[in-house]
Amino acid sequence: MTGPAKIAKPSGMKGEIKMVTSASNPAIKLVRALEDKKHRRETGLFLAEGLRTALAAAEQGRLPKTLIYSDELAEHGKLKPFLARCLNAGVECIMAGRQAMEKISRRDNPQGVIGVYEARLTALDDIPAQTGDCVIGLQMVRDPGNLGTILRTADAVGAAGIVLIDDCCDPFSIEAVRASMGSIFAVRLGKSGFAEFEALCRKRNGQMVGTSLRASQDYRKPDYTKAPTFLLMGNEQAGLPEAYENACDARVRIPMRGTADSLNLAVATAILLYEINRKSL
Repeated sequence: MTGPAKIAKPSGMKGEIKMVTSASNPAIKLVRALEDKKHRRETGLFLAEGLRTALAAAEQGRLPKTLIYSDELAEHGKLKPFLARCLNAGVECIMAGRQAMEKISRRDNPQGVIGVYEARLTALDDIPAQTGDCVIGLQMVRDPGNLGTILRTADAVGAAGIVLIDDCCDPFSIEAVRASMGSIFAVRLGKSGFAEFEALCRKRNGQMVGTSLRASQDYRKPDYTKAPTFLLMGNEQAGLPEAYENACDARVRIPMRGTADSLNLAVATAILLYEINRKSL
């Protein structure tokens, strides 16, 4: 079978479900193409794997444009009401065989649910920042796993948003989305140059706090309660450019007692975010 076949419409559902068994099906090929950054950019779409992620997106009011699920999960208790919601909203729903699911995910043990979603970015002016809030600026982050983990942490602490500064990795890559565990749908995400990020900070009467190995101030010292905090984190290898550091109102560092002189970017960001959150409670 190369074309999708329609299967019986479930009781109470408005839409129809297509059945795909072949990995060479055009619908499967189209979804697989979204693994490529160029295709994501051209279509404005991205992939998110897993039922948990799909349910997290739905809680944020985000339903996929296309939902593909394994025939092995057809009777899953949590999938059935979600499937009904998607069908009633006009989402294209495809039930796929194991071979087709493996082709999409490129895994021997693929996730049973894959959604195709619209990639959305937030305009900088739509990112709120009040006293006690934190906006995270990530400059030249290159590792999608780090970016996804930071998205998840930002969601956990209720950060006001994340701004990707300069040439960062794609937040809608499979690796970043997977690491975010659904938080890609919950956190406001914008892109800008540094000048625009700094202008937003000044417009919100915020304080810009940058991390630096050259800083002498402990990250626990600043007062994070009197103004919105714009936390600026640098590239994994190079850190922040000197000009960006000089524009900060405060430069801080995480003290090291061992031989390591730095931490993983996602870990360091989490430490700062929880300290800002602790003082703002």
